[in-house]
Amino acid sequence: MTEKTSPLFSFGIVADPQYADADPRPEMGRYYAESPKKLAEAIDAFNREELVFVVTLGDIIDRGFENFDAILSVYDRLRHPSVMLPGNHDFAVAAEHLSTIHARLGMASPWHDFTIGEIRFVVLDGNEVSLFAPPPGDPRHALAQDRLKHLQEAGAINAQDWNASLSDEQFEWLRSVLQKADAAGEKVVVLCHYPIYPENAHNMWDAPRILDLLGAHPSVAAWFSGHNHDGNYGLLGNTHFVNFKGMVDTPDQNTFAIADVFADRIAIRGFGREADHVLRL
Repeated sequence: MTEKTSPLFSFGIVADPQYADADPRPEMGRYYAESPKKLAEAIDAFNREELVFVVTLGDIIDRGFENFDAILSVYDRLRHPSVMLPGNHDFAVAAEHLSTIHARLGMASPWHDFTIGEIRFVVLDGNEVSLFAPPPGDPRHALAQDRLKHLQEAGAINAQDWNASLSDEQFEWLRSVLQKADAAGEKVVVLCHYPIYPENAHNMWDAPRILDLLGAHPSVAAWFSGHNHDGNYGLLGNTHFVNFKGMVDTPDQNTFAIADVFADRIAIRGFGREADHVLRL
């Protein structure tokens, strides 16, 4: 490989393994018990490459705290750093486990950022204000009910109880990170379970205000998400929105990706059902 064809660095991407020790639901395209085998195949492919990390974009399990053991143990074979973030299904557990999910996924904090070269990666917790993630009695639960009610009254297609939103605190933290990235001349890749564009039933409740924020910051190159298992892509301003397909969706076909980062583009290599994309920076 010449310098022109060699990426600056590469990273792996997995979305929605959604494992459970449960019978499949073919009518929904959910083959829960097949995910460890597919994830192991993906990890074999990742281990053949030089990657800076592998990100799993949420919904590691479908439900049941005990199911984390089997699916997370598959990652023990991964020779690269693992970056995880939770999805809505990761909170489908008994109430006493709700406050432990981030720790179970090896996360030091629910949202954080890190840089590799001149790319700043921002890990968001899109579940923060929702009907499922806050423990009983948490004020965020009432706030979530209020946000969902307003969307339902407005007839919004994403007014679904399996979607969620950011707290004002996390939103302001995101603003501060983007301001710093602008000032440093960095490019930002946001990693979140939920999509926000194009318009879709799976988008975050607060997608409009997040899109307004991203649009005000030239540093934001891409938003990578899962949650909508069909996958999706959109370009708004200079920001690419890539929604990766769900691993759980088929009995035997796999889906995952590797992103190769160059100075002027991010090239996504899709494996199995995942599509290739070239994201111009």
